[in-house]
This record gives sequence, C-alpha cells and structure tokens, in this order.
Amino acid sequence: MTFMRKNFDIPSLRQRLAGLNGPKYWRCLEEIAETEAFQDFLKREFPQGADQWPNPVSRRNFLKLMGASLALGGLTACTGGLPEKIVPYVDPPEAIVPGGKPLFFATAMPLGGLALGLLAESHQGRPTKLEGNPDHPASLGATNTFAQASVLELYDPDRAQIITQAGAAGNWTAFISALNGALEQQRSANGAGLRLLTETVTSPTLANQMQAVLGQFPQAQWHQYEPINRDNPRQGALMAFGRDVNPVYHFDRAEVVLSLEADFLGANPAGVRYAHDFSQKRRVRAGRPEMNRLYAIESTPTVTGAMADHHRPVRPSQVAGVILALAAAVGLNLPGAETELNDVPPAWISALANDLQAHRGSSLILAGNGQSPLAHALSHALNQELGNVGQTVVYTDPPEANPVNQGESLRELVGAMNNGQVDMLLILGANPVYNAPADLNFAEALLKVGFSVHLGLHQDETAALCQWHVPARHYLESWGDALAFDGTVTLMQPLVEPLYADSRSAQQLLAALLGQSDLTDYDIVHHYWAGQVTDGFETFWKQARHDGLIVNTALPAIAVTVDLAAVQTAAQTPPRQVSALELVFRPDPTVWDGRFANNGWLQELPKPLTKLTWDNAAFVSPATAERLGLSPEEVVELIYNGRTVQAPVWVMPGQANETVTLHLGYGREQVGRVGNGIGVNAYALRTAAAPWAGSGLQIRATGQQYRLATTQMHYNMEGRDPVRAGTLDLFKEDPQFPQHMAHEAPEISLMPQYDYDSYAWGMVVDLNVCNGCNACVAACQAENNIPIVGKEQVLVSREMHWIRVDTYFEGNLDNPTPYHQPMLCQHCEQAPCEVVCPVGATVHDHEGLNVMVYNRCIGTRYCSNNCPYKVRRYNFLQFSDQETETLKMQRNPDVTVRVRGVMEKCSYCVQRISHARIEAKKEGRRLEDGEVVTACQAACPTHAIVFGDVNDPNSRVSQLKAEPHHYGVLTELGTRPRTTYLAKLKNPNPELEG
Repeated sequence: MTFMRKNFDIPSLRQRLAGLNGPKYWRCLEEIAETEAFQDFLKREFPQGADQWPNPVSRRNFLKLMGASLALGGLTACTGGLPEKIVPYVDPPEAIVPGGKPLFFATAMPLGGLALGLLAESHQGRPTKLEGNPDHPASLGATNTFAQASVLELYDPDRAQIITQAGAAGNWTAFISALNGALEQQRSANGAGLRLLTETVTSPTLANQMQAVLGQFPQAQWHQYEPINRDNPRQGALMAFGRDVNPVYHFDRAEVVLSLEADFLGANPAGVRYAHDFSQKRRVRAGRPEMNRLYAIESTPTVTGAMADHHRPVRPSQVAGVILALAAAVGLNLPGAETELNDVPPAWISALANDLQAHRGSSLILAGNGQSPLAHALSHALNQELGNVGQTVVYTDPPEANPVNQGESLRELVGAMNNGQVDMLLILGANPVYNAPADLNFAEALLKVGFSVHLGLHQDETAALCQWHVPARHYLESWGDALAFDGTVTLMQPLVEPLYADSRSAQQLLAALLGQSDLTDYDIVHHYWAGQVTDGFETFWKQARHDGLIVNTALPAIAVTVDLAAVQTAAQTPPRQVSALELVFRPDPTVWDGRFANNGWLQELPKPLTKLTWDNAAFVSPATAERLGLSPEEVVELIYNGRTVQAPVWVMPGQANETVTLHLGYGREQVGRVGNGIGVNAYALRTAAAPWAGSGLQIRATGQQYRLATTQMHYNMEGRDPVRAGTLDLFKEDPQFPQHMAHEAPEISLMPQYDYDSYAWGMVVDLNVCNGCNACVAACQAENNIPIVGKEQVLVSREMHWIRVDTYFEGNLDNPTPYHQPMLCQHCEQAPCEVVCPVGATVHDHEGLNVMVYNRCIGTRYCSNNCPYKVRRYNFLQFSDQETETLKMQRNPDVTVRVRGVMEKCSYCVQRISHARIEAKKEGRRLEDGEVVTACQAACPTHAIVFGDVNDPNSRVSQLKAEPHHYGVLTELGTRPRTTYLAKLKNPNPELEG
C-alpha cells in the first residue's frame, strides 16, 4: 500500500546525506528519512488486499479506471479496403495471408504543426503499432511517447462520432445548408464578419486552401493559437535580426552545449531528432574516450537537466541576467551585465565562459520557449560572437504557413468578438475555451458569436459552447501534409477508413467554405500537389507516398546577422530582481498541453524524475517547502493575479528556490471518461501578459491532503545500487571501474551449464545516452497489449508496465544528480524465478529467453517473490476486456492478451524474433545482426538499447558487452543476466570540480 508522505525535517535530511561516505543513490525523501511507513512498504512484497478491488467501486470509477484500455467498444463503422490506394513502405507479398506478415505504411504525426515521420504497422487494414520512419529527418527511425500512444487515441471510444447542433444530433447535409446560409450573408460584406481560428499550420495544402478562402472573403481574418507556441522565440528573433527566423540546431557538431530552460531532449516536435544527434556526442567507448559537455540552467528539473554535466536551478526572472553576465565574460559587453545573480556564483559563469570560448564554432547556446524575448535575442548574439552560426546552428525561414504572434492574434480575435465584429467563427482543432489565457475569458466572448463551428476529435470544452461541432478525423484515418522541424515536406496517408461517417478533416471543412463540400481529403491533397508538380506527377506522387516525404525540401539556410545595437537597446533595463514567489508554467511530459488527457496510456505513464501518474502537482524546492512549512501531498491554494486554484504539493529536488511549477494539461472538464476531472487546471492562472512565468504568487494552506500516485518507490531493491556512475576522467584512468564498485560472483554454479549452439539473445542498455524519456515504456505497452489499471490500482503498486525507468539521485537535497536506468526482465541464465514455479509456467528456452507459458500459470506469485529485479507483473484483477470485439482492432494479434491471475513480463518481443526466424529459415540462412529489433529498441531516440545475438562475436550487442565499463545488475547473486548495462558517465568541467 502506498504510504502517505510526512512533513519531513528537511535540515535533518540534508545532514543525513552530508554524513554519507562514498556514493549513495536515493530515490525519494522517504528513503533518506527511513520512515517506518517506508520500511513497511519495502518489506511487503504484495500489498494487503492485493486481489481485491478498492472499496467502494462505483460504475463511474470503474469506467474511469479502465478508460481506453477497456472501453474501445464503440467503433462500428470500420471497414476493410479504402476507395483510394495507399502505398506501403515495403513491397507487399503477392498474396496477403490472413494473420501473416503485417504491412508498413509511411505517414506522420503532427504536433505543434510540425510533422514526425512514422511507419504505421497495419494488420488486415487496421493500424496497431507505430515506428519511426528511418528516412524522415525528424525521426530517423525513432519515436516519442506521444507517437506511440497516438494509436490508442485513434480507437478512443470517447471520440466525437456525430455532427451536433447545439448538443443535438445533426448531419453533414444540415450542416452544409446552415454553413452556406451564413456564408451568403458574408459575401456582401466581403467576409468582414468571418474569422477562422486554427492551431499552428505548416501544411502546404491547408495554407493554400486558407488563401483561397481569404481570396473569396477579402476582409475575413485567419487567427492562430495554441498554448505552446513560438511567440517568445519569434519576438527574440525580431529583436536580434529584425525578422522572424527558425533556428535549426546541430547537436552532433556541438562539443559544449548551454541549455537555458530549453528541454530539447524532452517531448517536443524536434525532440526525437535532437536527442538522436546529442547522443552521438555522448557515446563513450574504449577506443573513443571522449564526450560532449552539457550545462543546464532551469527552474524545473527536466530530462535535459538530468543529462547535464553541470546543472543550476535558477528562477525564471534571473535567466536573462545569467546570459548578460555570460555575455560580458566572453567579451560581448551589454548593459545590465552587472546584474546581481543570487542563483549562480561568478565562478560558475567564469568557468562556463572559458569553456565556450575554448570551443568557438563547436559550442551551442539555446533558450526554451518559456524564456523572454531578450533571453532569445541574447542567445543569438552569443552564438554569433562564438562563431557557432553556420556550424552548430543555422537559420531558416519559419516553417509556419502564416507566422504570427499567436498570443496577440488570439487577443485580437477576442476583442473583435467582444465588440460584435465576428458573425461567423470556424475553429479548426483548437480548444481555446480550455487553454486560452484566463484573463482573455474566451468562453464569454465566444457566446457573442452568431454562428460558430468547432472541428475536433472530442466534444471538448470549446465544442460545448459552439453551435455546431464536426468530428475531426485522426491523422491515421486521413490524408494530409505538414512540414518537419527543418521544413521537409511530409505526407500523411490513412491506415484505416474513417471510423465515423460524419467525421471530416480540416481540409474538407475549408473545402466546404469554398463550395466544394463533396471533396474527399485525398482529392484535396492530391489536387494541390498535382498543381505543384507538372512533369511526371504520378511517379512523383507514388514515390512521395511510399517515402512519407518529399526529398530535398528542407528549408535552405539564410544569412542573418544580429543587430547588436538593437539588442543593446533592449538590454538597457536590467532584469528585475524578484523577491516574491514565482509561478512557472510548463507543458506536461505526458499529456502535453492537455490534448492527450483522455489517453490512458499517457495518463498512466510515469513522468520522468517524479514518476507521477494520473495527476499534476505544485512543484516546490526542499528549501522553499522548509521555509513555508509545506509537506508532500498537502493541498494548498495558489493565489495569482486575483485567481485561485488548489493543488497538492510535490517537494522536488533540483527545483529552483522560491519558484512553484504547475504543469499544463490537467483539470479537463469535457474530454472523456479517462481525462475528465483529473488534476489541476493551470490555465486558470495563466495570463496573456505572462504565459510562462510571473511573480507575486501567494500560497495558503488548506489543511487537506491529496494522495498522489507515483511509482518511484515501487519495486525498490532495498538498498542495492543497480546504477553505476563515474566521470570521464575516471573512465580514462580505470575503464573497468563499474566492476570495482560491487562484488562480482565467480562463474560457478551448482546448476549445469547449458550450451546455446544456435542463437543466444541478449541486450545492452547504454546508460550514458538514456535520458529517461519513457518512449521505450510506451512502445512496449503498444506492442505487447499491456493494459492500464487506473490511479487506484497504481496507488497499491499494481501498474502493469513491463519496463520501468528507475530514477536515482546522488548528492545533496537541493541540486542532486539524477540517473535513469531502464529495468526490464533480465532473462537470467540462472533465473531464480524458474526454480520456484510449481507448474513450470516460467521456463528457459534453447535461445536463452526466460519465457512465460500463460496457460500454465496458476498465480502463485512465487516467481515474483524470488525475482531480485522486481520485473514481473501480476494481473490481480481482470484488467483486459476479453469480451468487446472491437477492442481487438487496437491489439497486436501476435501477442497473447492475458487474463486475471496470470503473471507476465518482458519477453524480448519474442513474437518479433519468431517472425524474423521464420523468414530467415525460408531463405535458408541465419538471422543477421540488427534483423530483430525489439519494440523498446526501435522507439529509443538515442539508440540506448541494443539487442542481438551474443553468440555472434561481431554483433553490436557482443561488442558492447566487451566494453570495459559494461556491467550486470546484481550479478553477485549468480543470476547471469542477459540484460546488462554500460555505466553512466559525466564530463564535468575541471574548473568546477567539487
């Protein structure tokens, strides 16, 4: 049973950590304090009442708990073939055998308007799994958590299914009639009362249609808004260059990187590519003992900050001052450089400046979206001063079809609605009633519009206030196009016929405005590109659909020069010193801006560093919690600019002092049974003037407690230190240091040695490039039909993920060093689980896999008790729906769906091994290295996971196992695990050692 967190004596926790000799890794405050509740939690292998439902169980709670994993039963309109042809990524066999080899089709997932290239796996006309498109510059064959979970969004039973008018059922014919009537009134006024609101648009087809609409209605206006936008970077570029530009970073060329609240390794539209490139400079091998160096300055701990060699928690108000001081240290004197910095000592600035100057042309400075325009302008100036432009950073035109300041655009729209200037409003995909700044009061303004239409996947908060709602098509069931982060034109093709007959794409809705309501989205996209390519169009079109992109369409680099005089003028006023509490807003790592709130996979995915599920919380630093007398899980009122919300407290090591972070995306009211009523709505405090951070926050205790479901202490290994870490210098002195950090058992055993004369499968995880992004966890869930269990079940340690990413901390309480370690079944050659199973349900096969025979398992749980790695999962309850036929549409047919009372775990994706083995056998050959790729390996943006045949001395996995810093976890027990690790290394600046 999860323990309630207490009001710790934080000074005593610091004292305990300071008194330790040698490395000490800890996972939470309870572990440091060694509370009685924590000790009891560790000793209890299975919680009391583990086989019982929480009491009471209402129908509402049951539906919420199972969510999308149980209720995918409303889909009745799915059919087989498409009327248009789609092109598979590989040539299909001459005859498709039911249940045979699946086909892969190239498509893309848009986020923030930018495309992530994907390959969608199709089983008999239904998509079940997504992989990265190796030919696409944004993915290079990898994915992120959002892409992996998006296949569940397609089958979400809470998706809007019918057209509605004022909440009542409607149809497309009635909608077109009403739309044409409203448009007729606008024609005489040239569209003066017509407004269109979209999120960020990079689609060439959609932009072309929008221009056609504006051509027919010259006085109509197109507005864009989504809560996570480029407004601050855009204003910073205007300040520095006098024009908007799009920076494209080349981390594979950078030896020294400074991240200013820029979580470039996290979940963002370019994060997969940037994580891939950054990791290229992070791999350390015996013959190449070199790596890059990362400095991170941030208010809220992120996966990027966790990878940093030097990390400084800094309040948002002080970041611009840090850059000014750094600019002065590298010789770029600007006004305000004398600003006093409380969070960063001068020696730290001096060492950083020296490091950057020593790496002119191979260093990189970047600021995050939440940083001020001045911080962005200063970053551009520093990159230019250090000779990085054209090397580690290049500038292109913006990829957006209509680059605008989205905050200002939304403000103009709200003003026009309040002034009665908007007669007709079409909202395509956006949800401003939920996520617009609170002070704009978009909902009140929307009610003043005579004719309003909303196109969206769900009957959300904005749809509820619009006259008409049209169900949107998911990207996996529609045609479209978009640009990647570098401008590469990307095509999207559907994998399944639209599940709901009334659904329409954004292109179809705009076509209806143009009097073309009978066009399909294929007609629209095809017609646009036919007009762009005059010679050999059909050949071009087939190749583009096959590849998922149009080659050589990345935006070219442009030559720009920083206007230092303009930056100096902007820096005349030094950053204001703030004494009050600062409130910080950040996108949530699992539900982003709230659009994924109804996705059960993402809600239950443990967030990096905190391992929170099913909630957000108010993050405070240990020092701030101590000063204010706050305890974990205490509910407080956050009072900001006259508005108040209540939120539970989370004491976060590494958080900037006097700063409270509240993640966006929660507090939804109308999104679906999974996401409604979960967490705190941060948008209720967000303002248009300060969308990312502001000062003047007040905190008031309520005396209440709220339980947060975190998996951080689940499956703890009771004092053992599975992660092994050192520095680059230590590796150079003693490459085998990981073996010296723990007792290694001799290779002796009473059990007979087995000779693997065929394949011997194994895995190596390179901890030095793993950033804890959780893409592997989401991919494993999608591949292996792993159900969600709900918050109540997570609270009692019943989550079912086959992979967990453990987080360990080392060092002081206020700014510790985090380490990530993916932990899955180790496939021990001498497996403790096998000898205790009374029915032989867990056995070893002839290729070294520890496999589960589900039909034999009777649920004794002896194997889990005997597993030192705590990687087995037990179906305490019937978590998977065995009755609903349409649920099978999302499931992988190659993997068994488990039932209550069965133990399950990682299988090294044995279904993929079997498929590849069969193909190789038909061709009369052995499997080649890299031919079998596990789901977690395929998804990993940094290629931290390598799988293969350890019997092949030339395989990548064998080569990694021969590295000197290779080690196994708990090998002193004689388990001989097949899953092993490369030690984690840091590359600290010698000037900052100690």
